[in-house]
Amino acid sequence: MFIERDINTNKKIGSIEVVAGSMFSGKTEELIRRLKRAKIAQQKVEIYKPMTDTRYSENEVVSHDENSIHSTPVENSSTILLLTGNVDVVGIDEAQFFDTGLIEVVTKLANNGIRVIVAGLDMDFKGIPFGPIPGLMAVADHITKVHAICVRCGNIAQFSHRKSEKEQVVLLGEKEMYEPLCRSCYRKAQLK
Repeated sequence: MFIERDINTNKKIGSIEVVAGSMFSGKTEELIRRLKRAKIAQQKVEIYKPMTDTRYSENEVVSHDENSIHSTPVENSSTILLLTGNVDVVGIDEAQFFDTGLIEVVTKLANNGIRVIVAGLDMDFKGIPFGPIPGLMAVADHITKVHAICVRCGNIAQFSHRKSEKEQVVLLGEKEMYEPLCRSCYRKAQLK
């Protein structure tokens, strides 16, 4: 995408892009791809992630395929607004772990002419809309819903099934703890 400008004022027009889906669906991979393309286009880019996400790296956004890009870990959404300087593009990974104030932060950034790209889980392991993602999807200019492949039957997967019995909503883990499932296999797994 290119930087749009208002034809009357020549000011940058911001936008909000949301990449959402289940675990192992390629959300972070798509975020990294878009941010790297912006950098190739000589755009100023800043990337943020929640401070709690230290699975792969403290200072990088890393996909399951081990592609990475430097990022700044932040404690809450309002910090993003404070840290964002003179940039063209802001990337935010693991947005489901942020507070609902992220919706207002992202909207302010876009209204100030910044392209904002947000990636996150749209549902938690119980199949319930997760954190600020539904609200971000509501205010987004562009939404990309990505899917994994069901590890049990090979169909398109949109659910993140937790293999553990732990009930807390936020529980960091990888393939040892989560698996992508289609609706049918997810329903069967919930009955066990």
